[in-house]
Amino acid sequence: MKAIVCVKRVVDYNVRIQVRRDGSGVVTDNVKFSMNPFDEIAVEEAVRLKEKGELTEVIVVSIGGPKNEETLRSALAFGADRAIHIRDEGDIQPLTAARAFAEVFKREDATLLLAGKQAIDDDANQTGQMVAGLLDIAQATFASSVTLAPDKATVTREVDAGLETLEVDLPAVITADLRLNEPRYLKLPDIMKAKKKPLEVVTLEELGVERHAGLKTLKTFEPPTRSKGVMVSTPAELVAALKSKGLLPA
Repeated sequence: MKAIVCVKRVVDYNVRIQVRRDGSGVVTDNVKFSMNPFDEIAVEEAVRLKEKGELTEVIVVSIGGPKNEETLRSALAFGADRAIHIRDEGDIQPLTAARAFAEVFKREDATLLLAGKQAIDDDANQTGQMVAGLLDIAQATFASSVTLAPDKATVTREVDAGLETLEVDLPAVITADLRLNEPRYLKLPDIMKAKKKPLEVVTLEELGVERHAGLKTLKTFEPPTRSKGVMVSTPAELVAALKSKGLLPA
């Protein structure tokens, strides 16, 4: 059983984001980039499934410029078998990415597509769902546990009321939540081995994917500064404070 894992190169989560003066986006010059943390969890899960014998091959896929190769090499160091780099310097919107991942999924005749539930740069949370829609296959999002059988996957996911367990037919798309696993620490020998693993480069045109540009960022701005918090000693004080702010009826 072959799995495709989608990985995105994003500004590292430890970087303090700064908005450009003209509001056209955030500052990315001389900023550290790394693999989207949710995608890192998806890669780790795929490698664990392979180590348990439930997958036969793990292929990592990313879309972007030449530096995306660094992200793919990191994913290979986790234990993925090979990588596909969809080289493109343009603005990749979720639907374009979903179309490209769907084409790779079909071309590789894969059974499972894993991805992070969302990317930390745009928080769009839609690419995985779009891939499932384009392929007309099952999907399970926000997974905190995944078990595979020959023709189905059992997925536990967190919902507002607690935990929900789903059983979906394969092929399927599964997106990873934070609690799915804790990614392994990369060792130097694995990083060195990853440099020799196969990495194929393709373009959107070669995949026959039409670019979609339906989204436009109008302005980016800093969030408003939070007001100072108030410490209360008793529930009664909390209720009184909420009433004074009009958050509870008087």
